[in-house]
Amino acid sequence: MPCILIVGASRGIGFELATQYRADGWEVIGTARDDAGLARLAGIGAQSLRLEATDPAAPAALAQRTAALALDIGFVNAGVYGPRTPGLEPPSDEDFAAVMRTNVMAPMRLAPALAPALARGKGKLAVTSSRMGSIAARTAVAGWLYRASKAALNSALKDMSLVLGPQGITCVSFHPGWVRTDMGGSGADIPVTESVAGMRRTLATLSAAQNGSFLNYDGSPIPW
Repeated sequence: MPCILIVGASRGIGFELATQYRADGWEVIGTARDDAGLARLAGIGAQSLRLEATDPAAPAALAQRTAALALDIGFVNAGVYGPRTPGLEPPSDEDFAAVMRTNVMAPMRLAPALAPALARGKGKLAVTSSRMGSIAARTAVAGWLYRASKAALNSALKDMSLVLGPQGITCVSFHPGWVRTDMGGSGADIPVTESVAGMRRTLATLSAAQNGSFLNYDGSPIPW
């Protein structure tokens, strides 16, 4: 049975990933921060792990949980938007730390913890980024702290691909689209089901030649 581990699986994109992979018969391990999230995962037949992505102890907990596994996919999905600024409003120390800890530091700590299990499975490592993190495609500045965090995450993913690619792990950064979730809002472009189905199709056909790519949910490339 193929196996996926999803960091940040209790709601939104992460929960839909867990739901769709379970429906296709995959073994799913999802992380959640609280009892309600753990119960949601149990309700769809997924295994669950209590994990706060920014906790210094999280990498060790993740490594321990996957020590005997050969993962097909590791998906680091946890993220926050931060202040919804329209222009160049300076972020507070607290907002900057919270966004960068969750969107950048956590994946930089957690992805290496998943690497041994992914190497055993010759698997794929995905992170949830955003087109808002693209520098080349940028035409607006709204949410500039979030944009900066996703640009930094893309940089980290590219570095991961250089180290993990030779171990047989294909690494990809995803723009999931503007998705109707708590973060994306009810006016977003696409339902979460469509976003996740697209990322799953893309992951299923992802080749080693695409290691280190920045892709839209439908598999089309996005400029860095």
